[in-house]
Amino acid sequence: MTNSSNSMRTPMGKVRYLGSAKSGTHHAWMMRVTSAALVPLTIAFVWILLGLVGKDYNTVRETLGSPFPAILMLLFVIAGIYHMKLGMQTIIEDYVHGDHAKTWSLFANSFFSYAVGLACIYAILRISFV
Repeated sequence: MTNSSNSMRTPMGKVRYLGSAKSGTHHAWMMRVTSAALVPLTIAFVWILLGLVGKDYNTVRETLGSPFPAILMLLFVIAGIYHMKLGMQTIIEDYVHGDHAKTWSLFANSFFSYAVGLACIYAILRISFV
């Protein structure tokens, strides 16, 4: 790596061999962590749902109202929504050009993610506690 005077790196970045980005590593790690968490959670989610196929309404409600399936479903929703938000944020940052459009797209992504997440969490808690 050359240390030319016309480099775009800051002096601290030259010392640490870092670019200008500061949160990219955290973002990438969170994507991988949520991906790893979603593998067993998705399997458990599908297993629970397949076990409910053909059951009557009261049995389904009783099963989903139990603590273990409710907690698994909550974890699945939280990890899935956060993973979705991070993935869409990456797509918006990479492919939406223009500061105004990018800002509003990121705002809409956050709003949509929180709205869907809250609706899912509310539904799971409503089934669990009633």
